Amino acid sequence: MKKTLYLQLCAAALAACLAALFAGTRGAVSAALAGVICILPAAWFVLRLVHKTRRSGGVSPTDFFIGEFVKVVATLGLLMVVVKVYAVHWPSLLFGMVIVLQASFLAFWKKS
Repeated sequence: MKKTLYLQLCAAALAACLAALFAGTRGAVSAALAGVICILPAAWFVLRLVHKTRRSGGVSPTDFFIGEFVKVVATLGLLMVVVKVYAVHWPSLLFGMVIVLQASFLAFWKKS
């Protein structure tokens, strides 16, 4: 699980650097905010799963789906807050979100 968060963090940094090259400062900030929007709820979800696993020895499917639902709602909520507070560069924001969210799939391809 931690490997997924590290990959997402690296992907967010890469997306921010690429956005800075093509869209300037506003694009870099938008891509970095996209990383924050995606990584914070994912980190909360990982911490919740680790806590439940250590406390009870496992995670029930209900706990998993509730956690995933909360993660999605938190991601959408953070996205709405960022859009209201900062004049985002939409292509960079969307690029950053796609790159960060797809980075989690790379974690499953690489064996531990």
